[in-house]
Amino acid sequence: MPESEKKFTQLIEIMAKLRSPEGCPWDREQTHESLRQHLLEEAYEVIEAIDEHRIHDLADELGDLLLQIIFHAQMAAERKEFTITQVLDAIIEKLIRRHPHVFGDEKVESASDQIKLWEKTKLTKEGKRSAIDGIPKQLPALIRAYRMQNKAAAVGFDWSDIEPVWDKVEEELLELRDAVGREDSVQIEEELGDVLFSLVNLSRFLHKNPEDALRHTIEKFKRRFQHIEAELKKQNRSLSSATLEEMDAIWNRIKQSE
Repeated sequence: MPESEKKFTQLIEIMAKLRSPEGCPWDREQTHESLRQHLLEEAYEVIEAIDEHRIHDLADELGDLLLQIIFHAQMAAERKEFTITQVLDAIIEKLIRRHPHVFGDEKVESASDQIKLWEKTKLTKEGKRSAIDGIPKQLPALIRAYRMQNKAAAVGFDWSDIEPVWDKVEEELLELRDAVGREDSVQIEEELGDVLFSLVNLSRFLHKNPEDALRHTIEKFKRRFQHIEAELKKQNRSLSSATLEEMDAIWNRIKQSE
């Protein structure tokens, strides 16, 4: 038996032991619902390790994420709903089905062609009712919009070049400005959503993930703002004692130094 197979089996056995009457009280009390947040947190810790290029931590974080999968499978097995083997069977079958150019006779020349083939397979062989089905509502809104637009584009609902996308962004900004001028609260929210959605579409044409772009900007803001705090602290001053012009001057110095 390969070493990886031995370790995988050992992990399954450990999880079963933890859930047993002789195991851990905390583990026995958990449910699919109680573990939802843990699953989400572990996934984000994997993303953080990737973003920060902590490759040595990545193996550890992936292990934590794998544990969540084993945990859910073990709870389901106890209730005779499904087993980890069925989980593996499902993903193996799906990978083969969605890669007919590797395991069948289909021809694919590019990653773009592959995406279109995926969406075609989902509609024709997996019984999807809509080309934009299968996107979890719980996803962050930027990611959900990005995924939805990609799915629509894969079946031909897309502009052929970026120019109309720029035009759409400008159109939505004008409509938002108009709604603000009319002080129409309901319309402001709708138009703001349209602006964000059009910017997500622009990011898609620029081949940039909007969620990643925004997260990087958030981290940049955090870094620069904390520099302002540190600079003022050196002067024995607080944020509340500084004017916006003073803080903005420090911000610009930090920006230039970067």
